[in-house]
Amino acid sequence: MSMHAAGGRAYLGSVIDRTMASGNPTALSPALSATMTVQATPDLLIKGGTLLDPVTGSTSQSDVLIRDGVITALGEGLSAEAVPVYDATGKYVSMGWMDMHVHLREPGFEHKETIQTGCAAAAFGGFTAVACMPNTDPPIHTRDVVEFIIERAGPTPVDVYPIACVSKHRKGESLAEMADLAEGGAVAFSDDGDPVQDTGLMRHALEYSRMLNKPIIGHEEDLPLGPKGHMHEGEVSTRLGLPGIPTISEEIMIARDILLAEYTGGHVHIAHISTANAVDQVRLAKAKGIHVTTEVCTHHFTLTDKAVEDMDFDTHTKMHPPLRTQTDIDAIKVGLKDGTIDAICTDHAPHASFEKEVE
Repeated sequence: MSMHAAGGRAYLGSVIDRTMASGNPTALSPALSATMTVQATPDLLIKGGTLLDPVTGSTSQSDVLIRDGVITALGEGLSAEAVPVYDATGKYVSMGWMDMHVHLREPGFEHKETIQTGCAAAAFGGFTAVACMPNTDPPIHTRDVVEFIIERAGPTPVDVYPIACVSKHRKGESLAEMADLAEGGAVAFSDDGDPVQDTGLMRHALEYSRMLNKPIIGHEEDLPLGPKGHMHEGEVSTRLGLPGIPTISEEIMIARDILLAEYTGGHVHIAHISTANAVDQVRLAKAKGIHVTTEVCTHHFTLTDKAVEDMDFDTHTKMHPPLRTQTDIDAIKVGLKDGTIDAICTDHAPHASFEKEVE
């Protein structure tokens, strides 16, 4: 997650509890949750909050006055007539946040979510920008789909940045028209949800993306190593009798893509990193000057594979990559602290209830 300036628009969702800084990344005050809306706040005085400055990294006590949806004054002791007051004592006030890895599901899977509802959910949580993955139907593999998404997102209070496909139809067989997609507004390329298994295709993708100055975002999974896996391969999966996905299936693909990035000079971004060895691989690659970046999802440094057992096989604990071990969580936290991991994202990927309520 990163901070994002939303063109002067003001959203109440950018007021967050200080508990976020003490280990609970999703905490919101009950009062705030009850009053947040997805609309720009026309008039509001936020009193007593701690203002975050993302440029300097500093904090300061400051009130915030919003008029007609625009921040008009910052400072202590502000007052205004006929303006609602929100008491932000004990809370941080920040710019909107940016989530670089979400799935908005439209076009094609509107029964799960639409661009409008996805942007509403983002704004409700204080996110004023998102980058959406291309596993839609049709996938984001042609310029018209990129432009459709941007147009649909226009009336919402959230800036949407489409990530286009690496390959046509996300099948991993031939490259999508990357230059045309970039001209249409794509900010990066990925076949997320399906790893690019063909090494030659990945090489050419990195070569083209280098010319376009766009990253390739890799879903790193060697599918033959865990073709029917439902969770992390380890002690818990063995005890539960469930087929697992080994850490090496992620690490082999990361090693390949780091080597390809070094060879081509392209920029590879590792999506949803989840293992201790993977963090080490990225750290070493950065030390060598290879153009590699990475992200981690909140669930991968807050939950372990034990959650599958503790929650009685709840399908909400099934994801790719799977929840790993405490050792992996500890390494990820070190990677966040030392800058090896560049961003925190959600991998927001809604499903309809009938798709999750299954055996």
